[in-house]
Amino acid sequence: MKSIKALFILGIFLPLMTFCQSSKSDLKSVSSQEFKKIIESKSVFLVDVRTEGEFQSGHIKGATNIDVNDPDFASKVKSNLKVKSLALYCRSGNRSKLAASKLSEMGVTIYELNSGFKDWVQAGLPVEN
Repeated sequence: MKSIKALFILGIFLPLMTFCQSSKSDLKSVSSQEFKKIIESKSVFLVDVRTEGEFQSGHIKGATNIDVNDPDFASKVKSNLKVKSLALYCRSGNRSKLAASKLSEMGVTIYELNSGFKDWVQAGLPVEN
């Protein structure tokens, strides 16, 4: 009898858990070279999650600056999102991971620059001022 109840409970909750997880975003942390290829070859919304001052001192061409510490961060990203993929970066990779977690319920693919903008610059990749 206990095994029948267990099967019944699994039969209800397992599909429910799968459904709930299916709306989560797919996160991929990538290197600077991979990030460059992604933003050149895929239709992504490129977001620099650093402060405005950091953004003004140099950023990846085509990036939109939305500070992850802005209380309206998630809603600003959502209102500007016109594609199914996001590419996020910050200075070292910490804030972009935080941003990805804040956006994880959006159900989009998120590419995150693992070592951040400083690695991008060290790799000699193009920067816009």
